[in-house]
Amino acid sequence: MKKMVAALALATAGLIALPLSAQTTEGNYQPDQQVGSGNWFVNANAGEGHMADHPYSKHPTVYGLNGGYRWKVGPDLGFGVEVGYNYMGNINYPVVNTNVGTFTGNQNLQGWTLGVNGRINLWQGLYWSGRAGAYGWSSHSYDDDLARHSYSGVNWYVGTGVGYDFNQNFSLGLAYDYYKADMSKGAFGVRSTDALSLTAEYRF
Repeated sequence: MKKMVAALALATAGLIALPLSAQTTEGNYQPDQQVGSGNWFVNANAGEGHMADHPYSKHPTVYGLNGGYRWKVGPDLGFGVEVGYNYMGNINYPVVNTNVGTFTGNQNLQGWTLGVNGRINLWQGLYWSGRAGAYGWSSHSYDDDLARHSYSGVNWYVGTGVGYDFNQNFSLGLAYDYYKADMSKGAFGVRSTDALSLTAEYRF
């Protein structure tokens, strides 16, 4: 919960602060572009996730692919829309003793994202980003009689990150994202997950 609140605060602060940096006279965000213009982008990420399903805590490998369009809305900032897909890893349960029997199993989590993103170029190529939107997820979980079922739903995601633009087209960064997946119907199921990952973006 603390991680989710921190990520939400950072991302919100980044989006709120966007208009403030537009007051500068020299631009760091896509300096060859005019304010009001935009470009398509695609980015990918890979890293380590955290799935907490009491009493188990796993750190699976996660990855994602994202794309969209971002406008230059001020000398140092961009604001855009995005759509993407992510795979948040797989939990393998050990042997679990319950009041209805013993079982071992696994579950995964993946989904589609649709939202907005913002980026502030703080100094030359250094940037700070924020993103938020809807998360349509699907997963497998277990009910009270330990039968495995498929679950799906729509919740939300939020994230923030920092990185460096090597040129007008390519950047690398480090991002933290939190994904809400409410599987309250399952007796054993991940309710939410977060991830720390390396990101690479190409703009064209």
